[in-house]
Amino acid sequence: MGEWTIFSPGDKAPNDGTYIEEGVNSYHMGIEHPKKVRLRKGERFPETTNHERKWKRLGKR
Repeated sequence: MGEWTIFSPGDKAPNDGTYIEEGVNSYHMGIEHPKKVRLRKGERFPETTNHERKWKRLGKR
């Protein structure tokens, strides 16, 4: 089974990395000035700018 790729506020980060806000219903248009956070494995995702956004890992490292 694969790893989740979209996370909600309060979920735990599966790996160390930088995560960025993503618009769930506007994936083709993107969003202006998305919030970015650097999390370590096990840290919880913070609240997003609005309720329609989720967190996604930025790149693979």
